[in-house]
Amino acid sequence: MTNVPNILLVDDDERLRRAAGKVLAAEGYHVVSAATGREALEQLKQTAVALVISDLRLPDLDGIALLKQARELRPEAEVVMITGHASIEKAVEAMRLGAYDFIEKPLDSAALLKTVAKALEKQRLASENRLLRRQLQAQRGVEALIGDSAPMQAVKQLIRQIAATDVNVLIQGESGTGKEIAADALHDLSRRRDRPFVKISCAAIPETLLESELFGHERGAFTGAAAARPGKFELADGGTLLLDEIAEMSPPLQAKLLRVLQDGTFQRLGGTKEIRGDVRLLCATHADIPRAVAAEKFRHDLYYRINTVQIALPPLRERREDIPLLAGHFLQIFAGAMHKEVRAIAPPALDQLMAHTWPGNVRELNHVLQRAVALADGDTITSFAFAPVAGAAKMLSPNGAGVSIPIGTTVDAATKRLVQATIEHCAGNKLKAARMLGIPPRTMYRHFSNPEE
Repeated sequence: MTNVPNILLVDDDERLRRAAGKVLAAEGYHVVSAATGREALEQLKQTAVALVISDLRLPDLDGIALLKQARELRPEAEVVMITGHASIEKAVEAMRLGAYDFIEKPLDSAALLKTVAKALEKQRLASENRLLRRQLQAQRGVEALIGDSAPMQAVKQLIRQIAATDVNVLIQGESGTGKEIAADALHDLSRRRDRPFVKISCAAIPETLLESELFGHERGAFTGAAAARPGKFELADGGTLLLDEIAEMSPPLQAKLLRVLQDGTFQRLGGTKEIRGDVRLLCATHADIPRAVAAEKFRHDLYYRINTVQIALPPLRERREDIPLLAGHFLQIFAGAMHKEVRAIAPPALDQLMAHTWPGNVRELNHVLQRAVALADGDTITSFAFAPVAGAAKMLSPNGAGVSIPIGTTVDAATKRLVQATIEHCAGNKLKAARMLGIPPRTMYRHFSNPEE
């Protein structure tokens, strides 16, 4: 038979082992046995066991002690205790410590089989839940970074390579490229995935409070500190800590962070006790940290500490082939959330998405699709409206009218846009437009003979 669960039967009574073993084997279970606690522990080390059935009284090891060690060696296994009438209280204690159930001596075959079946069903469901969680973690991992373009494939491969390590990682990219999603993937695929994942934005918290948020404080450390409070480093112990917008951290606090990374210890604000933490550090920023280091705004030694491995997330304009996939993903999400029958994007509307410069990257695309689904009155989106982007530069045409040029637009593209706007203002008269712009007419005709191109 395949997928037959292994049952470990532990009792110093050979006749009980033999009789119970026959009953279980007749039901198709695979039974291994042990007469002592130490024999049982050896079996647990060597065999993948789904269920342990053990007497509470063993010649060399207390059943409670065996239960505790079995849970450490095979945490996925269920445990059922065998007890005499005089040991009921001990059996109840075992259940408080994680045993599934207990059965009393003398063993009744029907009761034994019923308890075993229920315990194995619980074990099977727990195993399936663990598998499902792992699958969901994998989906939340690199698959949450949607895109099949070469730049995104490289990012995903790098995340897979380093996720299981404890190296510090610096995640860089423009706003809206998915830095936090990349951090989520690193944690979800790491050995620390079942431990805390704590996030903090260094730009969102005033400098005077950031030290307390990171390292905690003792009672009376400052006005308003009515009680001691742990910081993010303590809360993330054993897990992962993401410091978003790390470039916004002040130099004095950078020095304290460097000490934590060097020594692995820190003190709460107002405290004297050294606290040791086990934290995997991830940092994210849209800033050019090497330039900040050159300008002496960011410590070079801290930069090297946090930058063991760097993940650079590409802007959306550099992976345009991912736009249809991303747009379809957001369309499905928002249509479901809003209970709307929007299923498709018309080709001209998709062309709009492909032609846009996306200064806000994937976050902007998310918002554009959300607005389009909300306003859609049919099953197909036929056009998109792009909201003005904060931070867009303004280039003025000669009559003072504004031309919006998103930050990040190339000089050539910005120039072309201004020239086209000027030609439109001059009703298509290129000679007049050239005079207004102060460029030779031949340059206008050579490079801008067709403003629609």
